[in-house]
Amino acid sequence: MEYLLLIHSDDAKFAAMPEATRTQAVAAYRAYTEALRGAGVLLGSNRLRPPSASTVVRVKGEKTEVHNGPFAETREALGGYYLIDVPDLDVAVSWAARCPGAAHGSMEVRPVWPMTEY
Repeated sequence: MEYLLLIHSDDAKFAAMPEATRTQAVAAYRAYTEALRGAGVLLGSNRLRPPSASTVVRVKGEKTEVHNGPFAETREALGGYYLIDVPDLDVAVSWAARCPGAAHGSMEVRPVWPMTEY
């Protein structure tokens, strides 16, 4: 079953880290990614630009509204994700707990609902 591991973190805290600490954090993510790849469960992953680089789109009636930046002010924001294919939720939670993001933010584990199930 596919699960999306969503990494929620505080970009300001990461930016405030000393350079050596940031370098270690990036290395930890690389090692984690390689562990997922080595286990044959990684389907995809990416880091996201900060919320300030986002665009919010809403359609009200026939009018499209486009706004810059995040909708809500929050310290933790979605910073990246891993899409994995594992047998069950317990295994997905185990992988989420191993992610470096779990130590400095939070991990949301969400099952993927395939479009073919509609």
